[in-house]
Amino acid sequence: MIHFVLHDADDNVAVIVVEGVTAGTPMTGWIMDEDRMVDVEARQDIPIGHKVALKDLKPGDTVLKYGIDMGKVVAPIKAGQHAHVHNIKTKRW
Repeated sequence: MIHFVLHDADDNVAVIVVEGVTAGTPMTGWIMDEDRMVDVEARQDIPIGHKVALKDLKPGDTVLKYGIDMGKVVAPIKAGQHAHVHNIKTKRW
């Protein structure tokens, strides 16, 4: 089962595409541009449509989604954690 998708192999976050992802869920994701799979264990509950971190990220790191800069990390995020407005902000302001 595919739990998340990422468009670019360099992305460090991916989008959850199923309901019911809870802490401890072993997840499989599809890297679209390479047509291969990657595995990450969920460390937190993550709603469908929200992002999961694919690697440990520290404040100041750039968030890459769809192969583009989507913002910056403002609080530490471990691989498998929920990546959202509480730990990522835009670089616009």
